[in-house]
Amino acid sequence: MRLTEGLFLALGCGSALVQACGGHSHEVREWSQDELDDLERKWGHEWGFSGISTFAHLEYHKCLTTPSELFDIAIIGAPFDTAVSYRPGARFGPRAIRAASARQTSFRGYNPRANINPYANWAKILDCGDIPVVPVDNALALKQMTAAFTELGARPPVSPLLSKPKLITLGGDHSLSLPALRAIHELYGPVRVLHFDAHLDTWHPTKYPSYWNSDQTRFTHGSMFWMAGEEGLLSNASAAPNVHAGLRTRLSGTEDWDEDDAQNWVRISADEVDDVGTKGIVDRIMGALGTEDPVYLSVDIDVLDPAFAPGTGTPEPGGWTTRELIRVLRGIEGLNVVGADIVEVAPAYQGVGEETALAAAQVVFEILSSIVKKGLEEMGKTGKTGVTVQGEVEKEEL
Repeated sequence: MRLTEGLFLALGCGSALVQACGGHSHEVREWSQDELDDLERKWGHEWGFSGISTFAHLEYHKCLTTPSELFDIAIIGAPFDTAVSYRPGARFGPRAIRAASARQTSFRGYNPRANINPYANWAKILDCGDIPVVPVDNALALKQMTAAFTELGARPPVSPLLSKPKLITLGGDHSLSLPALRAIHELYGPVRVLHFDAHLDTWHPTKYPSYWNSDQTRFTHGSMFWMAGEEGLLSNASAAPNVHAGLRTRLSGTEDWDEDDAQNWVRISADEVDDVGTKGIVDRIMGALGTEDPVYLSVDIDVLDPAFAPGTGTPEPGGWTTRELIRVLRGIEGLNVVGADIVEVAPAYQGVGEETALAAAQVVFEILSSIVKKGLEEMGKTGKTGVTVQGEVEKEEL
């Protein structure tokens, strides 16, 4: 066989590069927009159990290699877990959360409490894939995640409702909040943090006792907020505290609270929900953070009791139920959330029913709903126009 014949066969008769094959000429058909729309109506729908596993069947782009791809809200995975202090496995969290979100779709994504469908509204929401985080060098991993978050956060948004796009990160262990806050600091300056967790995560790095120390041992999933405070990434004004919610961790002593106070954190224990209910928790959070200042929302899935989220690295008995956390998240929709993460989902420790990953996927849905709803409210305040609300168009078509 001659080289040219082999090349033609390798390319195939249907290739756009081949104008003739076997003596027959082929023309590339041009499709009309009506025909393409008809194909979409025929074959564009996906059931919850079909299709490639993107978050909520969202459009997927490997955004870090496509710098021209713009979005309003990006779902980005950070499969990193080598800064944990107990059980590893959260590197598989992004994959598990995406799989658990399969029943979330744009055609059935209406959120009754928010009165919107976040997937069919003003915001262009993409699944931007994962940051290829190195698992064998934590210092390099920190550098990689910081660079990725900074690059994605600096892109112009699609909608005129936003001045900057928003990133929601699927973890990964909790240490990823530090590179995320470094990137956000480039855009907003010091921000405030709402931190749902069983643990303080403002530990001084020396709280993990060891004779052997290095620069890398400072960076853990329990010290990242202490490091963020030391780097000036967090608000430290006395009138603008940060908030922990759902705490129930053991301490090395009351000096841990003193160090947390010095970093300007308000603490809400898990037990308080029994005394004041979810509304009381919401009131405390909103009273501390308000609705104007930029807030980074960080949700460690271990804020839930192990009965509801066993698939996590550092489980602590006595946590909130999934319903209680969702009620609190719905109550804080007025926050000015500029970025968020859901972390510490370690699917190897969950049951076959995916209860931990399902809870995490619902957390993302609630955060998305609140961000999109607040955007619509801001549009009403400012009188901005030219924003297409896709949900309304779809209702008319139906």
